[in-house]
Amino acid sequence: MSNITSKFYKNQDLIYKFLLIVVCAGLIVYFFPKTGKFQYEIKKGFPWEYENLYADDDFAILKTEEAIDKERSKIQSESTVYYNYDKRVIDNVLKEYNSNFDTVFTDSLKSSYNDIKSYGYKLLQGAYENAIIKENSDQESNKLIYLKKGNTVSEVPFNNLKEISAVTANLRKTINRGVYKQYLDKFLELFFDVIKVNTSIDEELTAQTLKKEIDQIATTRGIVPKGSLIIAKGELLEGDALQKILSLKSQYESTGYSDSRYYWVLSGYILLVLLALIMMLLFIKTYRSSVYANNIKIIFIYFNILVMVLLTTAVVSIKPDYIYAVPLCILPLIIKAFFDSRLGLFTHVITILLLGFIVPNSFEYFFLQVIAGIVTILTVPELYKRANLFISVGQITLIYIVAYFAFNVINEGGISNLTPQGFGNFILAGVATLFVQPLIYIYEKLFGLVSDVSLLELSDTNSKLLKRLANEAPGTFHHSLNVANLCEAAANEIGANSMLVRVGALYHDIGKMINATDFTENQATGINSHDDLSPKESARIIIDHVINGIELARKYKLPDRVIDFIRTHHGTSTVQYFFMKEKQVNENTAIEDFQYPGPLPFSKETAILMMSDSVEAASKSLKNPTSTLIDAFVEKIITKQMNEGQFLNANITFKEIEQIKKVLKKKLNNIYHLRIEYPE
Repeated sequence: MSNITSKFYKNQDLIYKFLLIVVCAGLIVYFFPKTGKFQYEIKKGFPWEYENLYADDDFAILKTEEAIDKERSKIQSESTVYYNYDKRVIDNVLKEYNSNFDTVFTDSLKSSYNDIKSYGYKLLQGAYENAIIKENSDQESNKLIYLKKGNTVSEVPFNNLKEISAVTANLRKTINRGVYKQYLDKFLELFFDVIKVNTSIDEELTAQTLKKEIDQIATTRGIVPKGSLIIAKGELLEGDALQKILSLKSQYESTGYSDSRYYWVLSGYILLVLLALIMMLLFIKTYRSSVYANNIKIIFIYFNILVMVLLTTAVVSIKPDYIYAVPLCILPLIIKAFFDSRLGLFTHVITILLLGFIVPNSFEYFFLQVIAGIVTILTVPELYKRANLFISVGQITLIYIVAYFAFNVINEGGISNLTPQGFGNFILAGVATLFVQPLIYIYEKLFGLVSDVSLLELSDTNSKLLKRLANEAPGTFHHSLNVANLCEAAANEIGANSMLVRVGALYHDIGKMINATDFTENQATGINSHDDLSPKESARIIIDHVINGIELARKYKLPDRVIDFIRTHHGTSTVQYFFMKEKQVNENTAIEDFQYPGPLPFSKETAILMMSDSVEAASKSLKNPTSTLIDAFVEKIITKQMNEGQFLNANITFKEIEQIKKVLKKKLNNIYHLRIEYPE
C-alpha cells in the first residue's frame, strides 16, 4: 500500500495533467453534434474520386434551392387573394346622403325636391351593387379572387371589383345623360363626401393561405431505389449526379445513430480528441519545459482551446452560415502574448484539427484557418503596440477574403454564387479579434500571467517602485538603466523577448534600496561602510540584496516572470572581492559563505541579464578603457561564468553567447569611446 502511495505522490503531477486532458476531451466530445458525418468529400464540377457508389437504402432526391425558389415565386404570383365585403358601409353611406342632401341642395325647388333626392339615392344604391375598392393593385383583371360577404365566400374575377375613382366617373356619366344634369356639380359634391370603400384585402387570411401553400411545397423530386448506382467513378459532380450525392449526404447527416453505433462513434471521437490533446501536451513537454512544469499555464492553454471549440460548436449547431464569423485568430494572439509564436501556432493548429470533426467543408475550413493563423503570428511582432493589432486584423481579414474567393471560384466555377454575407462573416471575425486586448487583461487577472502589454506598463520609469529606486539608490537606478539597454540590444540580436529582459533588468537590483549606501554606486560621500565590517558580513549584505529584492517585488505585486530575474541574475556566483579578502586572513575559509544562493538562469532572457549585469558593473573599474581592453574584459567575465556552469540550465547556445558578447563589446565601446578635449 505504501508503495502505491509513494508512486502516486511521485507521479501526481502527471496524473493531474492526464485528468485535465480527459476532462477537456469529455467536454469537447459532449458538445459535439451527434449527427452522422458524411465520409465523402464533395467537389462540385470535379470528377468523382471514389469507387462506384450504390444506394444502401431507398432515399429521396432533394430539389435544388433554385427549383424550390421557382415554385415559391410561382405560388406567390398565383396565390388567391381574399377580400372582405362590408355590408354596413352602404347603410352608413345612404344615411349620410340623406343627412347631407339639404346642405348641398339648399336652392332646390320644392316641387322637384323629392324627385331629385330619390334620383341620387337610387344612383348610390346602384353603385354599391358592386364591391368598391380604394385603388387598383397589381392583380390581373381576369384573375379569380375570393370575396367574403359575411359568412359567405364567393369566387369572382378581380375586374368585378370597382375602384372608387371609377365609380365616381360612372356616376358623372350617368348624371350627365339624365334629366338632372344641371345638378351635376352638386351631386358630385355630395357624392364626394359620402361615397366610401366597402371592400378591402384581408391581409391576415391572404398571408395565412399563402404560407400554407408554400409550406406544402415538396422538397423532393423522386426516389433513388436501393441497390441502384448513384454515381460512377470519374463521373463529373454536376447536375442530377451532384443532387443525388447532396441528397444522400443530407439524409446521412440527419439520421440518428442506433444505440450500438452511437457508442462506437462516441468512442472514436473520444480517442481522436484525446490523441490531439496529448500531442499538444507532448509538444509543450518537449519544447516548452518551463510551461510544462507550471500547471496553471497548462490549464490556461487547454481552457482557451476548450472555449474556442465550444464557441464554434455552438455556432455550427445554431447557425452554420456564420462559422467564419467566429474569431478563431484570437487564440494564437493570446497564446503568443503570454508565451511565444511557436506555441501559439501549434495550439491554433490543434484547435483547428479538433474543429475539423464538426465544421462543414472541413478541408476548406482547415486551409483558411491555418493560413489566417500563420498571418496572425507573422504580422503581430509587438502586440502591445495598438497600431500593430489594427494592421494585423486588416491583413488577416484580407487573407480570409482572398482565400474564400479562391475556394468559391474553384468550387462553383465562377463568381455568381458569391454573397455579401460570406465576406461579411470575415469582417465580423476581424472586428471581434480586436477584443483580444481586454481579454488579455482579464486573463492576466484570472491566471496570474503577464503579457507584453503589462511589461510595457512595468517598463515605465515613472512607476512607483522605479521612482523610489531612483530617489533612494540613484547609482543603482542608473546602473539598471544601462543594463536594460545592454540586455535589450542583446535580446534583439538573438531573437529573445527584448521587452521581458528589459523589464527584468530595470527591477533586478531593487533589493539594494534596503541598504543603498552599502553599495559603491550609491556612495556619493566617498565613505565606504564595508571598511568597518568583516568580509563575511560585507558579503552577507551584498548577497542579501537578492532576497530583499524578492520581498520588495512581492510587496509591490510584480509578476513572477519579473521576480525570476531578481532571483537568478547572480546565479550561484561568488562575491569574489570579499572572498579573496577573507582568504588573506583565513586560508581555509569556506567559499559557500560568499556564494549567492541561486537558482541558475533558466532562460535566454535571464542568462542575458547575468552577462549584461556583470559586464556593466565591472566596466566601472576600467581606468583607461580601449577597444582591445574592453573586448578582452568582456571575454574574461563571460568565459568565467561559462566555466562556473552558470548557463547550464538556460536554453542558450554557444553561438548565441558569442552574438551577445559581440553586442556587449560594441555597446561598451560606444559608451567609453574617446572624446576630444574641449578648450577651457
